[in-house]
Amino acid sequence: MQTATTPEPSARTTPTSAPAAEVEKALAKRSFATLATTSNQARSHVAGVIYALADDALFVSTLRSSRKARNILANPAVAMTVPVRRIPVGPPSTIQFQSRAEVLDATSPTITDLVERGELKKITGHGELELEDGCFLRIPLPRRLVTYGLGMSLRALIADPLSAGGIVER
Repeated sequence: MQTATTPEPSARTTPTSAPAAEVEKALAKRSFATLATTSNQARSHVAGVIYALADDALFVSTLRSSRKARNILANPAVAMTVPVRRIPVGPPSTIQFQSRAEVLDATSPTITDLVERGELKKITGHGELELEDGCFLRIPLPRRLVTYGLGMSLRALIADPLSAGGIVER
């Protein structure tokens, strides 16, 4: 029976952070993420969401009655993970961050301006603006983003996954 071996710490490569422009390009190209929120009763909730990147923030369409929106109204601290698939098999690379979200009405000036500029097409093309209970989450991108697997070749990631973590300062 073969056993996997882990390189000695001294043999591991130094984590390579991806350039900020590469990470921001990956965020703009994708539209799916997981959003983690916590209720005022300290109950965690994670949901898959579709987002649009605009004005240095991720925007998510949801219902004001949804658990996501209710949790953010009670506790604006959130965490997000954006999977970045580079090949069709195997685990994706990721971009992760923490932020403070806010709930915006569909009629708020921020949302109406972005809609007029066409920057929320990814999340408003299915009738979201007409939903009676509809609202938007605005999740500002922080200065620091955490990555896994970005900024290194797939060969290096497979050979040394323990060195795949990185931090990107924007």
